[in-house]
Parts: sequence; C-alpha cells; structure tokens
Amino acid sequence: MKQLMRLLVLALSAIVLVPSLHADGLNDIARRYVREHGMSATAHANIPSFSRQTGLACTACHSAFPHLTQFGRLFKLNGYTMTALQVVRAGDSGQRSSLKLDLIPPVSAMVMSSFTQTSKAVPGTQNGNVQFPQQLSLFFGEAITPRLGTFLQVTYDPASGGIGMDNMDIRFANQGTLGGKSLIYGASLNNNPTVQDVANTVPAWSFPYASSSTAPSPAASAVLDRQLGQRVAGLGTYAFWDNHLYGEFSVYRSAVQGANPLPDATSTNTISGVAPYWRAFWHQQMGRQDLMVGVMGMRTTVFPTGVTGLRNRFSDLGLDAQFELPVGEGKGGITAHAIYLREKQHLEADVANDAATNLDNSLNTFRVNASYYNAARTGLTAGYFSTTGTTDALRYPAGSVGGSATGSPNSSGMIFELSALPWLNTRFELQYVLYTKFNGGKTNYDGSGRNATDNNTLYLMSWVVF
Repeated sequence: MKQLMRLLVLALSAIVLVPSLHADGLNDIARRYVREHGMSATAHANIPSFSRQTGLACTACHSAFPHLTQFGRLFKLNGYTMTALQVVRAGDSGQRSSLKLDLIPPVSAMVMSSFTQTSKAVPGTQNGNVQFPQQLSLFFGEAITPRLGTFLQVTYDPASGGIGMDNMDIRFANQGTLGGKSLIYGASLNNNPTVQDVANTVPAWSFPYASSSTAPSPAASAVLDRQLGQRVAGLGTYAFWDNHLYGEFSVYRSAVQGANPLPDATSTNTISGVAPYWRAFWHQQMGRQDLMVGVMGMRTTVFPTGVTGLRNRFSDLGLDAQFELPVGEGKGGITAHAIYLREKQHLEADVANDAATNLDNSLNTFRVNASYYNAARTGLTAGYFSTTGTTDALRYPAGSVGGSATGSPNSSGMIFELSALPWLNTRFELQYVLYTKFNGGKTNYDGSGRNATDNNTLYLMSWVVF
C-alpha cells in the first residue's frame, strides 16, 4: 500500500510540475473543435448546468444523452472548465487570479419515472410496478477554477427512502505539449471506478443507460462491473496525448455510505490496502468516423467481514471498443459498443467461511450493442449480453427467483430499446429484456419452477433533466 501511495504522490507531483501552456485554463482544443464544427455559443453540453456554463446546446456534448460526442469527451477531459458565462473575478496584487465564480448557480435536476412488467410475477408480489420517481437527482457541475471542475450527483432512492451521494467526479486539468504534440493531463477524485471515463463502453456509462430497479437480475457480476460504485473513494492521474492515446492510473479505498465511517468488525467487503485501477485506449478519427479501442484492469483484495483475517482477491481485465458514424448532415448517427471483462477470483476467505466451494473461480462478461438515431432524435438500440463462469454451488446457491439450482452463474439474453428525445433534455424509452438463460438454466433455473423467460421484462421510462 505504501509503495502505491508513493507512486500516486509522484504522479500528482508530475502534474503540478509540468509547465502550463494556457494561463487562463480555457482549453484551446475545445475552442478549436467548436470553431471547426461551426457550433453556436448562443443555444441552450451534458447536464443543463454545463450547457448554461458553456452557452452550447446539449448536442455539442451529446449525440443523444448520455452518448458523448468528441467535443463532450474533450470537455470532460479538460475538467469541465470551458465557460462562456460572465464571472465574478478577484485577484491578488500581481497578475494571478484568485477567484472566478459563475454568476449562474451550477445546479441541475433529473427525474426518472418508470413502469415495469415481467412475463411472470415474482411469487408473492404484484406485477406491473410503477415507480414515481424511480430516481430523483440533483447535479452540481461547474468550473470551480480555470483548471478545476466538478460533476456531483446527489440522489433520492425510493427503495430506501434516503438521500445520498451518487456519482462524483472532481477534476483538475491542464494542457501542455509532449514531443511536440498536444497533451491534456490531470487528476480525478471520484467514487465509482470508470465514472471518470469518457467512453460509453465502460460499466459506469454503458448501455442500458436506464433499466428497471424492480425486475429480477442475474446474480453474478464482476467487481469492476458496478459493484464498487458509491462504496469507494479513488484518486488518480490521467493524460490524453495528441488526441489519440489515453492513459490513467488510480487507487481506491473503501468509503461506504450509511455506515460507520471507521471500518470495524461489523463491516463487510472492506478493501484491504488500496485497489489499483488502470486504463488505456487509442482514439482514431477517420474522416467522419470515430473509433476507440481500449483496455482496463483492476485488482481488489477485500475482507468479506471485519478488517482482519482471510481475504478474497479479484483480478479484473477488460477489453472494449466504440465506433461512431454520423449519418446525413450529422443530425443522426450509428454507434456501436462492445466490452469483455474477465475476472479471476481467489476466494480464500469464502472457502474458509463455507461461502464458496472452489478456491479459484472465474467470471466472464460480454456485452455488445448498436444504436441508430435519426435526425428527429428517435433511436433504436439492440444489444446482447452474456455472463459465464465457474460452477460453485456455495457461491451461487439455489433459491427462489434469485438462486441457481445448478450453482452456475451463466446468464445471457438480448435487450431491445426504442427511445425518443422530443427535446434535447427529455428522453422516453420502451425497453424489452429477453433472457435466453438465467442463473445457469433455461427452465427451472432456481429449483422452484421458474424459467429464464419468466424474467423477460417490459420497461417504460421517462427521463427529464433540467
């Protein structure tokens, strides 16, 4: 742990010591992109507070939210700092600015409401579930200083009736040159591995962008696949060179909400030491086409209970790719995403506690999807998903609906989604999830008579951000 922390301190020191190319922090790469693409600065970029901050329409950053455009990716990598607002300024006796505040408060809100219908009701429950809201969030996003910006989300969860911190990304960013090529570099403090990423392939931002919170879902998922969100705090550095090569290294530590902030004997799944995460991708523009191919990895060691004793170790490695092609005059487009995650599990603690049969297991996750949006912002998306892994009767036990009669984690299926954005900040979805396998089986997968297709889910959703 001490060695990793030293490495992180050295990396952060390098960021501070790299000479600044732009004293005012206003990114020239983003300026050039706006100019070359003929964007107007008088329209309504991400959450509405970013749109108000930049003076750009949502379509500058999103082809159809939450899909990021190349400009949207640059805006995020530059620390959310591009601004066109009048600001309150202050400075010391020299030339250095010590205050730069937007006149408009950086607050936005999001409301999601939904209807869920499964092919067969979960035993003992009523089918046809309505959630109003499914999620209610406040966003605080703005440039704090010319080189520091925030994306903070606070969410009301109707299941618990509580309000808590959702996704968080606080960034320092600057620009320079390396080998005569442009360089964007910075640091991110966040609470969800991959939330700091700019691709729509990574778990934090991948399709489906919204889904039912009440329908049954497969039992198994990799640690890197959304298991650590809002349960950790991470600090890392990143760099994007020549608009092509991206690299990042971060470390994460447990930071659980709604519990004792000091991990003790009652804590569960506490990270031992720190969990290192790394990421790299290559971005290439080919005319109007945009291609990204990347790799990511994370190594996590946890105490299943308490903060001493035996531990479980998880090693995740992922490959991902993203392709974008504008159609017509750029008002519509085709996007495709794919990700493969392989997780190796060394379950020393679980075996000793009779929570796993095998000392070493593996889990493989594959997702691929493609979307088409027309000029009227109506889109169709089709996706395939698959999870396969080692059979382990103790790790994946039998149980009604959520269990596995065979001890297998294997699940697969298709997702079809029709979406419409009548306004740039409003999204309606009709989604259908079709399972071909669920928790290891097609028929009687749970040992209680439930079939995989019984969990097929019709999901209707409205999503408004303002």
